[in-house]
Amino acid sequence: MHVVIAPDSFKGTASAADAAAAIARGWRSVRADDEVVERPMADGGEGTLDAFEAAVPDARRMPITVRGPVAVQGRATDSAPIATHWLLLPGGTGVVELAATSGLSLVDPLAPFDAHTAGFGDAIAAALDAGVKRLLLAVGGSASTDGGVGALSALGARFLGVDGRPVGLGNRALGRLDRVELSGLRPLPDGGAVVLGDVTNPLLGEGGAAAVFGPQKGADAADIIVLEANLARFARLVPGVSAEAPGAGAAGGAGFGLLAWGAEMGGGAALVASAAGLAHDLVGADLVVTGEGRFDGQSEAGKAPSHVARLAAEAGAPVALIAGSITAEPRGFAASVALAGLAGDRAAAMADPVRWLEAAGARLASGHSSRTPGGT
Repeated sequence: MHVVIAPDSFKGTASAADAAAAIARGWRSVRADDEVVERPMADGGEGTLDAFEAAVPDARRMPITVRGPVAVQGRATDSAPIATHWLLLPGGTGVVELAATSGLSLVDPLAPFDAHTAGFGDAIAAALDAGVKRLLLAVGGSASTDGGVGALSALGARFLGVDGRPVGLGNRALGRLDRVELSGLRPLPDGGAVVLGDVTNPLLGEGGAAAVFGPQKGADAADIIVLEANLARFARLVPGVSAEAPGAGAAGGAGFGLLAWGAEMGGGAALVASAAGLAHDLVGADLVVTGEGRFDGQSEAGKAPSHVARLAAEAGAPVALIAGSITAEPRGFAASVALAGLAGDRAAAMADPVRWLEAAGARLASGHSSRTPGGT
């Protein structure tokens, strides 16, 4: 069989590359003679830089240090600076990942009111300083609900209170916001900026940034009311951008802020798949295996596994799903395996994800061990 393994990262536990390698080892432990191709994927969240680096020859890491992701109350400084990097692609495109600069995995304990995106803006500014011709901005995995104000501040915007002074960083600061000045924003590169994201949520409302994503960033029901009100205050002061725009709620509203800068929304999974040449790899495949940490109701809205499944369908190849947990019907998949089911529970699966990813690969291979190529 010709098998293509193209998972997203299992957030917080295994990178896309590590997940693909583990699944491949598991598969080969049962079917050693099969041709197995590993193609790590991403959709704009954690691991997007790694996926582009693996897919694009001569991609170059550009090391930087950016501001820490939390505004420390009562002090003039933020949390500890973050040593990270952005990626320079041949031809002058820069890829900047929010998860690597201002991401959820960098914040402990969670800080729903004080986390911000200034470090993300620092990285964008560094890419502009390097002369990039185009920007790809991966915004998944955010720790904050600041509407992108931190990033915009790093790019030259000013957010002022009634006293004419900067209000500071984080959603908490938005409650003091009285005036927004965007005239000082640095210009976009000539080729523009594309926001790579996996969600289409608006900024506000039941499907908005605070209501949907606030809980994973440490917000309780009472916090969400305040987060929402502060975002609404910010949105009213920004002309020309609709809070209802698809993707405005991405990354705690950073999508809205980037739209205000002039960036455009784009599909993260589609661009990574194109860079990786995934459609070509799927031609003639007998099985495609994809996956992610949690397959849920949002997984069909542009996330990597669903995009891989669509490409596989176009190539006439069956596709199997491996996920840490599966809480929605995996429609369109010929087979599915939940790591939590193999390990006994979610905690056990997360404690040793590589082991259970290998087990999942072996489970899928065992299901094909007595079938002819192309069978499901």
